[in-house]
Amino acid sequence: MTSLPKLLVIGGSAGSLNVLLQLLPTLDPRWPLAMIIVLHRKNDNDALLAELLSAKTLLPVKDAEEKDVLAPGSIYIAPSDYHLLIEPDGSLTLDASEKVHYSRPSIDVTFMSAAEVFTNRLYCILLSGANVDGAEGLQTVRELGGFTAVQDPTEAEVSFMPKYALNTVGVDKVLGIREMIAFVQSLR
Repeated sequence: MTSLPKLLVIGGSAGSLNVLLQLLPTLDPRWPLAMIIVLHRKNDNDALLAELLSAKTLLPVKDAEEKDVLAPGSIYIAPSDYHLLIEPDGSLTLDASEKVHYSRPSIDVTFMSAAEVFTNRLYCILLSGANVDGAEGLQTVRELGGFTAVQDPTEAEVSFMPKYALNTVGVDKVLGIREMIAFVQSLR
């Protein structure tokens, strides 16, 4: 497992795309972590999201595919209508089981799966959104030694999701967008 890069997982729903569009352009092309992005979205805009995010960063961006292996400096997007799981060898698995919190992909599912594999080599950030997805996953991440953060609810377009996580499970940090950018840039 030590050959795997550290991992950042960012989850979000309504209002979170704007944060990603501000964050991704700031990342150095030699940024050493792997990143997974889990966004609640409709089924019909799959390729568009990867194209949009790819245009904003020098890092490679792709829709996650079955058996992709997490690589440093790469960004993987959970495809719509699939849960994204991480195997112990760092490979990705797509799962079409039932929705969690009305969502597939579910942020909770990916946070929990990542926590089991990466433990204290994992950073998870929950962004803007309108349901409770992500809170339970953040709790698992904390229990297994990972770092947890939420977007500052006062800056979130839709504050319910980060506020719910903050009030129910607690997190290591509450980050405004500027603080989040500086924090992500500092990860090594």
